[in-house]
Amino acid sequence: MPTIEKSDIENQLKNIVDPNVETDLVSARSVKSIMVEAGHVTVNIELGYPAKSFIEGFKQQITDQLAAMEGVSSVDVNMTVNIVAHGVQNSLKPVNNIKNIIAIASGKGGVGKSTTSVNLALALAAEGATVGILDADIYGPSIPTMLGLSGYPESQDNKTMMPKVAYGIQTISIGYLIEPDQPMIWRGPMVTNALQQLLKDTNWSNIDYLIVDLPPGTGDIQLTLSQQIPVSGAVIVTTPQDIALIDAQRGLGMFEKVSVPVLGIVENMSMHICSECGHEEAIFGSGGGVAMAEKNNIELLGSLPLDIHIRQFADSGRPTVVADPDGRSTEIYKEIARKMSAKLALKNKDYSNKFPNIVVQNT
Repeated sequence: MPTIEKSDIENQLKNIVDPNVETDLVSARSVKSIMVEAGHVTVNIELGYPAKSFIEGFKQQITDQLAAMEGVSSVDVNMTVNIVAHGVQNSLKPVNNIKNIIAIASGKGGVGKSTTSVNLALALAAEGATVGILDADIYGPSIPTMLGLSGYPESQDNKTMMPKVAYGIQTISIGYLIEPDQPMIWRGPMVTNALQQLLKDTNWSNIDYLIVDLPPGTGDIQLTLSQQIPVSGAVIVTTPQDIALIDAQRGLGMFEKVSVPVLGIVENMSMHICSECGHEEAIFGSGGGVAMAEKNNIELLGSLPLDIHIRQFADSGRPTVVADPDGRSTEIYKEIARKMSAKLALKNKDYSNKFPNIVVQNT
């Protein structure tokens, strides 16, 4: 039997592509160590994103491909997940107890952005991350309804708020602080101050990803988030129709101008499937998300169907990912969540907390 070398194993790992980051394990810097002893191979792999429902299958794939190599007698693949903080725009620093803030945006309303935000937050949690969601739509908060929550947040010090928790995710919304039928007749400065307070006056607990559900458009709240709040990345939600894509392009352009990386596009309502006969019809057009992704050289993270159950689950306070955990739509949400967080894992890490403070004193 020929002798197997460490370099042979590394070369083989270069041929194994992680579908979530769409690059090979070596290039993605996921391979932490390789040990070879008398034909026994041990490989330690670290993923930078939550992947609870993906790891076992991926481990088996790697094990099978290495075991098939000539000279390999046995294989032991260890795979772990390490979610770290990533760089943010300009000179901003991450918020305490929050590693990464991901903004979910759309250029226009009615594209299912809030439903997507909630289900992506739940999907990240299902994949093993600690997740929070901030409802930044001050004028039309919908997160409390979608998560079946109501009532004022608790305060232990009369200065800060405890996040309200549903299905394992921490949440905050202006909807918890006002009556359901109370209109928010506020000017821009009041709205932006409210957003800052919701973020910074909430006692978040060890958040890996804070999902920020933005209102539609590119107004005061979006600019505040882009310029004053440390955002690690953004996701654009659109539908395939031309008018939605035009507005989504404006949202994408805003993030580019303020140096917030766009992690990808989610195409919502891509296909209607008749609940009676199963007929598929692209009632909002087709191919729009793909074309937009190609035009901007970014990732199409996934496409979701126009499904009555997604709407019904959200309206009932039990979103799709928790109401139908084994359904196809939940599977898509998890795929999008993994790809979104995997794209972020490839970005520069944040080292602002690694350096000691330097104090100069006159003696």
